[in-house]
Amino acid sequence: MFDIAPSEFVLIAAVAILVIGPKDMPRALRTAGRWMGKMRRMSNHLRSGMETMIREAELEEMEQKWREQNAAIMAAHPAVPPDEIPALVETEPTVAEPVLPPPPGASLAQVTPASDETLDFTDSTIAPELPLTTPRQPRKPRAKPV
Repeated sequence: MFDIAPSEFVLIAAVAILVIGPKDMPRALRTAGRWMGKMRRMSNHLRSGMETMIREAELEEMEQKWREQNAAIMAAHPAVPPDEIPALVETEPTVAEPVLPPPPGASLAQVTPASDETLDFTDSTIAPELPLTTPRQPRKPRAKPV
């Protein structure tokens, strides 16, 4: 659309020098550059606004699709009334008891579950945690130039 050949550009530059004059040419080029910058910023702003509108429209379409899928899933699997929940759950799940590691030289058959009294998590041999940051060193004063 704005295809300017090098020969056309030279012709435009020669006419501009003749009409504007070499003295006012830098000011004219600065003004033209400012106008070009404004046009680029406006086109970028317009382009980003259009892209944002497109993304929002796509997001709304996806949310509508998810709502429809959710409604279909909820229709296929109706909610259980609260008074029927205990009938579905027959027993409480059990928690496995902790197992201590076998003593040296013992076989795995000799391992028995440990009770809560035999577990001791207060091991005093563990070193305390070190801070994650190091303390700052004071800055040395700079020498003032003479």
